Amino acid sequence: MTNASRKLISSGSPFELEMGYSRAVVDGRWVFVSGTTGFNYETMSISDDVTAQADQCFRNIAKALEQAGASLADVVRVKYIFTSADDFKPCLPVMKTYFGEVRPAATLIIAGLVDPAMKIEIEVTALKPD
Repeated sequence: MTNASRKLISSGSPFELEMGYSRAVVDGRWVFVSGTTGFNYETMSISDDVTAQADQCFRNIAKALEQAGASLADVVRVKYIFTSADDFKPCLPVMKTYFGEVRPAATLIIAGLVDPAMKIEIEVTALKPD
């Protein structure tokens, strides 16, 4: 059964097909972006540096939001998942670069991720303007 108002967005990552999910789902004005890691989906490579991974996460998210007709400025909720609490402080400048003015509601979780190369995953929810 499909929902005519629902739009599915893909990043081209093979993970999406393997796991059966979308990078983002648009339903009306709402945009739900899946947990997004620091992989460059064009090259399927990932940096060892957590700040570079965080920056790539935001670029991946911005691209999905753009395809949904939204932007990072429309984000109302963000979830940060780090594999190590020690990686949080080094990423603060990256987080501030992207959300310093937006200031969405935020949650930070420390948890394992499925690939040991992944050090951070970011999930957002956005509300598109009328």
